[in-house]
Amino acid sequence: MEWTGEALLIGVRRHGESSVIAEAMVAGRGRYLGLVRGGRSTRLAATLQAGNTVQLTWRARIEDHLGNFTVELLHARAAELIADPVRLYLSQLVCEHLRLLPERDPHDRLLGMALDLIDHPPDGAALAKFELAVLDELGFGLDLESCAATGVTSDLTHVSPRSGRAVSRAAAEPYREKLLKLPSFLVSRGNASPGDIRDAFRLSGYFLDRHVWGPRQMDVPPVRDMLLTKLMSKAE
Repeated sequence: MEWTGEALLIGVRRHGESSVIAEAMVAGRGRYLGLVRGGRSTRLAATLQAGNTVQLTWRARIEDHLGNFTVELLHARAAELIADPVRLYLSQLVCEHLRLLPERDPHDRLLGMALDLIDHPPDGAALAKFELAVLDELGFGLDLESCAATGVTSDLTHVSPRSGRAVSRAAAEPYREKLLKLPSFLVSRGNASPGDIRDAFRLSGYFLDRHVWGPRQMDVPPVRDMLLTKLMSKAE
């Protein structure tokens, strides 16, 4: 069996003395792993860096096998990312989130969002929306369309930590201390202040931990807090 496709490299780990297992998000195919023979060679080292876009050819005798990758570099981002710590942290976090997805299940919307994030100046608001999109595609999306208590669709200011549904300002008032803040930019086209971005990260982080990191017994990626600190220092 064989296919060829464009992909974003999201992880590489050693395998044996000279090879690596590469992990990539492939357009139309989702998260794929494959063996790259000789992947630890000097010739391939610069190509096999997370954040690079490559053309992959995957071959295997049986579809369920790991298979082998041959790799051609299309867009080398690694050097650019290393030169900019904020972009580097952002790229690392995006790749960590993409690695949460099931194997061989197409998620082209997330792949497109990931590439936009990596290729543009760091944007905390866009990253928060990406985290919520990851939750959505994993089956744990929040319902931010209407108030859980009253059904109104305007003046939504909070989210219930139990149901993941939005709550309007009036309905939230008696329970404000128990609810999560819903930054307005997540439900409208408004701009995001540094405080809004912090609240958005707190919101997405709470549900990622509840539904994904916690059940999988995973730690919160350390780079997430490092990135938020960098983003806030630039914004304030």
